[in-house]
Amino acid sequence: MSFMNNLRPGGRHGLSSRETRDPIGFAVAAVNRLAQSDLIDRVGLRKQAEQAVYSTTRNGFRAATAAGRTFARAGSRTAGERPASAPSSGVFDLTPTEDESMLVDVAQELATEMLRPAASAANESCAAPEEVLAAAQEIGLPGLGVPESLGGIMEERSAMAGTLVAEALAKGDMGLAVAALAPGAVATAIGLWGTDVQQRTYLPAFTGTDVPAAALTIAEPTVLFDPFTLATTALRDGDGFVLDGVKSAVVRGADAELFVVAARLDGTPALFLVESGAEGLEVEADPSMGVRAAGLSRLHLAGVRVGADALLGDTDGAAYTECVRLSRLAWCALAVGTGQAVLNYVTGYVNERQAFGEPISHRQSVAFMVADIAIEVQAMRLVTWKAASRATRGQDFAREVALARQLCTEKGMKIGLDGVQLLGGHGFVKEHPVERWYRDLRAVGLMEGAVMV
Repeated sequence: MSFMNNLRPGGRHGLSSRETRDPIGFAVAAVNRLAQSDLIDRVGLRKQAEQAVYSTTRNGFRAATAAGRTFARAGSRTAGERPASAPSSGVFDLTPTEDESMLVDVAQELATEMLRPAASAANESCAAPEEVLAAAQEIGLPGLGVPESLGGIMEERSAMAGTLVAEALAKGDMGLAVAALAPGAVATAIGLWGTDVQQRTYLPAFTGTDVPAAALTIAEPTVLFDPFTLATTALRDGDGFVLDGVKSAVVRGADAELFVVAARLDGTPALFLVESGAEGLEVEADPSMGVRAAGLSRLHLAGVRVGADALLGDTDGAAYTECVRLSRLAWCALAVGTGQAVLNYVTGYVNERQAFGEPISHRQSVAFMVADIAIEVQAMRLVTWKAASRATRGQDFAREVALARQLCTEKGMKIGLDGVQLLGGHGFVKEHPVERWYRDLRAVGLMEGAVMV
């Protein structure tokens, strides 16, 4: 299957409700679309358009969130469907199943045909192209964590499938992978912890043909942020809650129609479903060093009122703790995929690059550095897959995901740095993608939320 042939060129041509309502949103969307158009090359305006995008993303914007669609309440106030855990054979085996292998093949094709070619422009414009997001929807990524009984594509719980897909997509580009996986993180959270009302109200939108932009937002703009010490608060007010605080690293915040917001309730972290049309929500551009294609932003909550049915999961912190761990597992998978991309690229480079009449790979210092990258990527992959395998089977994976995050944080940054070093002066320029991968890999130990498996 070729995604380039199956998708209409240019994606959606109409303006969203937010773009027609808000002039700042219209301006941001306009310059992004202009920068991605072939027309500006034909009329000689590429440099001016790129400068406009740079100025917009550098200076940022702050505006009301998108009005979004209306999610009609449905279902009963009972526990929702829960995906079944995969059976355990009792044998240590990380071989992907047939279904998982098929998913990986499709995700790798998407990464190769669409994510990698679009990555540089998306990095500059801080926005994912519509055709990339449409392709991710076409292969069913938003419903990957939703059980088949609720309209998803998996018969049983499979954190392993999500991990493999995240790794495959990150080989194309981590920022675009995050943008493509973000709606699925929200759908997965609702599938795991939602009530019958929440599942019947929201999940049909994620398993249909018009998937909403959505964001799982845990991080906050504080130094040494700890996800278990939240500054955002949720206070009980009558039969609902009032949310106050600021969330950061919100994927596609200006377009999102639904947020899963982490807030402190009675001293314990909890998750809340917040629709974008809620009064008191405001989104602000927050261009970052890496993962720029995900369109990261800040979400301001000032007295946002939500109903009692907005609480997602329990109030004792168990669901929230699992959410943090599953999110960290997803970031580890993204680190593995990006590290593999660095390894593949530098291997070809050092074999082709000539110095003193021979490839630079003939120098032991170069060959050993490439070998170290290969060892580190494989170590990251194995510990990440082990954590994902235990999560899939419903076993405790706290220790494994902690080890995976520590290893992927340290070795991921080293892989990025070594990749830049191996390219010499070429590692410092945007002609080669390694400098972007280096910036992306530094996010692994900092990001909380956004994606989840």
